[in-house]
Amino acid sequence: MGAAFLAQAHDFEPQVVANGAESSMEHHLGLTCDPVAGYVQLPCIERCSYGAVKAWVGFLIASNEIPTNRRVDFDTTVDAMALTAKEMNSKYKETSEAASLSPSCCADC
Repeated sequence: MGAAFLAQAHDFEPQVVANGAESSMEHHLGLTCDPVAGYVQLPCIERCSYGAVKAWVGFLIASNEIPTNRRVDFDTTVDAMALTAKEMNSKYKETSEAASLSPSCCADC
């Protein structure tokens, strides 16, 4: 959604705003946290920084293309993400019971 914000803040047309959001979110499809040493990877500051970079790249892509030529729209991307989440095994979801993180795991976050 950061890409959508950037496009909106730069006063681009609504289609560029939606395309920016779609482009950024699309790259999260299939993103799961691999269990490492029995824990699910933490949602850390590192992931936030990668998200910021993805938002910027999504904005750059959306602002440098012909908006009507976009092959995948925002709603299709959100639907695909919802389906992925629904079908994903719960042990790979950070919010599942399998991801019982101890406070010591979060020291660097």
